[in-house]
Amino acid sequence: MKPDLLATRALLREGRNTASQAMEASIAAAQSPACNHVFARTFFDSARASAAQTAAGTPLAGLAVSVKDLFDIQDHPTTASARALADAPAAARDSTAVARLRAAGASLLGHTHMVEFAYSGVGTNPHHGTPAAVDALHGNHTPLQPPRAPGGSSSGAAVSVATGAAWLALGSDTGGSIRIPAALNGLVGFKPTARLTPLDGTVPLAPSLDTAGALTHSVRDAILAHEILAARRVHTGQRPLQGCRLAVPTTVFLQALDPAVATAFERSLQRLRAAGAEVVEINLPETAELASINAAGGLTAAESHAWHRERLATRGAQYDPRVRSRIEKGALISASDYQELQRLRHDWQQRMQAAMQGFDAMVSPTVPITAPLISEVAPADGLDSAADAQRDAAFTRCNMLLLRNTSVVNQLDGCAISLPCHIPGELPMGVMLWHSMLQDDVVLDLALQAESLFLSH
Repeated sequence: MKPDLLATRALLREGRNTASQAMEASIAAAQSPACNHVFARTFFDSARASAAQTAAGTPLAGLAVSVKDLFDIQDHPTTASARALADAPAAARDSTAVARLRAAGASLLGHTHMVEFAYSGVGTNPHHGTPAAVDALHGNHTPLQPPRAPGGSSSGAAVSVATGAAWLALGSDTGGSIRIPAALNGLVGFKPTARLTPLDGTVPLAPSLDTAGALTHSVRDAILAHEILAARRVHTGQRPLQGCRLAVPTTVFLQALDPAVATAFERSLQRLRAAGAEVVEINLPETAELASINAAGGLTAAESHAWHRERLATRGAQYDPRVRSRIEKGALISASDYQELQRLRHDWQQRMQAAMQGFDAMVSPTVPITAPLISEVAPADGLDSAADAQRDAAFTRCNMLLLRNTSVVNQLDGCAISLPCHIPGELPMGVMLWHSMLQDDVVLDLALQAESLFLSH
């Protein structure tokens, strides 16, 4: 396992390295070709100053942290990687999430690029380019070859950590935007219960589903990040997996798996069983209902359109067409339709929670496919209409598959963590441990135990 933030912090406290030296390594990584299309703006000078001035005894010890271009950073614009916000004014203050990271000793390296307005799980951006996925677990900080999509919408966030530019990346997750890129880049991605992390000072996508969280190299780093962002202590007993009851939902979650994902997931289940966990396959038919509930665009379309409506009227031509088409679905959702969506969601949550009773966590593939080639899902360039149509179709298929498993947890208002589970020679993949709302500490505790199992060759 590669060094994580906590291991690096220990070196600083022992005097075997300095925050300034670590920062120079981060800046060198951020300037490397592997970070092409990763940063919207960088703050190298202020990051150097922060690293030099921050005490090693602080939780983040002056180490480099990246921030998704969705969160306000004082004196810098927040543009959500969108041309339509290119002239956004500088933020008057930090968002609460950023302020808490600063207070914990973070040195902010830069704003990371993302899918425009956070509305896709693939990771492409026609305005600023698409960063290529990196295998943080078994790679050497260089992009996978041939180049593959990094997952979204926290695309730059994931690659900033995977390349060594940042030790922790602040991201957001509305339908899987932290966990998807974590899985496709060999990282840990934690989506907490939404209410636990503040979202003021951010560009919203769908406030009913939006969640702030982090991408890291390890579960223990994820716990540290969550404790900072949520201003709460995580209580983990680190009890052994023996005796834990884990459910594997077969409905929806195991459909249309890539053969490589199916192999890696089955290997992970075998390791959980060998460690003494009771792993039980269950039907969870409620998950199949989401396709019809959200057929017209769901809460994401409705709530995003409410925020974008006026801007679309004046700057619609500046939007990524793939993003704009999904936002515009919200125009057809009436107030009564919206109220019905909320009612259906509440009823669905109640039935899901009842079905999950008696299990410590659910276990699923984070995403059912490996990262698609960028060339297959790249934005239209207008040079060849047939090729553009083919890429748009491939993008739509991949986007639906990448979001399918993770979005269930957002609809549930639950918590979930994606852990890397691939071995050398395989593309990055993830296993997701998840449960209902406010079961965060249970999920994190189980993840601490499962992580080492999945990392063994």
